[in-house]
Amino acid sequence: MDDNVFIGGGGVDYASPQGLSLKYANRHGLVAGATGTGKSVTLQIIAEGFSDAGVPVFLSDVKGDLSGLAKPGRVEHKLHDAFTARAAKIGFTSYGYRAYPVTFWDLFGDQGHPVRTTVAEMGPLLLARLLELSEAQEGILNIAFRLSDEEGLPLLDLKDLQSLLVWIGENRDTLSLRYGNVSTASIGAIQRRLLVLENQGGDKLFGEPALELADMMRTDADGRGMVNILAADKLMGAPGLYATFLLWLLSELFEELPEVGDPDKPKLVFFFDEAHLLFDDAPKALVDKVEQVARLIRSKGVGVYFITQNPADVPEDILGQLGNRIQHALRAFTAKDRKNLKLAAETYRENPRFSTGEAIREVGVGEAVTSMLQDKGVPGIVERTLIRPPSSQLGPITPKERKAHLATSDMAGKYDTTLDRKSAYEILSQRAEKAAAEAAKSEEKAEEMEPMFREFNAGRRYSGTRVSRSTSRKTTKSGGGFAEALTKNVMKELSGTTGRRIVRGILGGLFKGR
Repeated sequence: MDDNVFIGGGGVDYASPQGLSLKYANRHGLVAGATGTGKSVTLQIIAEGFSDAGVPVFLSDVKGDLSGLAKPGRVEHKLHDAFTARAAKIGFTSYGYRAYPVTFWDLFGDQGHPVRTTVAEMGPLLLARLLELSEAQEGILNIAFRLSDEEGLPLLDLKDLQSLLVWIGENRDTLSLRYGNVSTASIGAIQRRLLVLENQGGDKLFGEPALELADMMRTDADGRGMVNILAADKLMGAPGLYATFLLWLLSELFEELPEVGDPDKPKLVFFFDEAHLLFDDAPKALVDKVEQVARLIRSKGVGVYFITQNPADVPEDILGQLGNRIQHALRAFTAKDRKNLKLAAETYRENPRFSTGEAIREVGVGEAVTSMLQDKGVPGIVERTLIRPPSSQLGPITPKERKAHLATSDMAGKYDTTLDRKSAYEILSQRAEKAAAEAAKSEEKAEEMEPMFREFNAGRRYSGTRVSRSTSRKTTKSGGGFAEALTKNVMKELSGTTGRRIVRGILGGLFKGR
């Protein structure tokens, strides 16, 4: 079984070992089943198997239970006898308790090391999905990203994007000629969505230092793969943020990792829990993006496993790419449930010993219907499988234990302090301050010139000087008329709207003369 991740025992009397071939583990997979049927424990034992094989994994801990991977199981646990009996029944002779190398991550930085990306790395497509923007609003977001690239204004955090949107609003007339209609209503809608995201804590996702993928793809001193656990219990309060973050991470793996073909084992296995959140009401462009990533990322040595309650939650084009399947029990209380159960059963290679549909409905907790890819990537015959017991602790660790683990982690200190280097917000702020200073300086200079103009006007008025403009025209008194009118006009402009005009004028040309 060295080239397999042992899943459990199947066949007659559960005597036939069922394993997930490492060679085909990057062909993706599905873990499905109703609430309470054992999906979390299955996810835990698969993570253990990959780690033992030297394969790093990434998974999200929606309920907090998976933190137990950091501690060994206990003989004193109430299920110890049941675990040892099950191990004996399925021929798991090497069963024992041990902890696994774990790195805790948390978007909010409370239960794990902070994990961040920049607005620029997130990109307009995923950000528009996160903010639930309309087509017109997404268009303006694309303009902002284009201007950021062209004008050297880095978008690192939310305040960078907010300040750039303000500038776009001030210059909408000019920009509309180049990019099409830029409405203040759409800009305002984006700003409001950014405010909602900020109130949800999403602003903590954006900034630096950004996550380095290499920190997730490590092994420990014994060669075991790192188990990266994202604390997602609080994050689930903002499901859009959760789904978009995981999709961003998957996209980054796709963009940055080199092609490796079909390796003997994956470089990383990525578990996408609560997968239905990704596809609910998702626009076609986003679904197409996920399908593209799922189809091509296996050549980068990455396996993607979707965890959900029902296979129907995953679009058919993506479901067809998930070769390794573990199906826990599905309930059939309604007509729709029965239809979904029938569709799920039809995706498996039939076993003549039993009905797949009946097996999916009847399997108990800790039992599943499984089908794994075999030689040449051919789907295996479906089997009823008794899932092996976990070696790590079943259930969460305590907050005190988590805190101690974070303090001794290799990642301690690397991401804890936020960096705020010069970016769009700072650049635009400096230019605005410079424009205001220049406007104030111009106004002061005009005030200094006012006494001179008045003295000049007075001298001209009392000297009675006449100026001959042409030999063919009458001479007129220059008096204080022209100079005084000039002075009044200058001062009127400077004391009235000129300051604001200068500021707007300079702000309107912020991107010029770089």
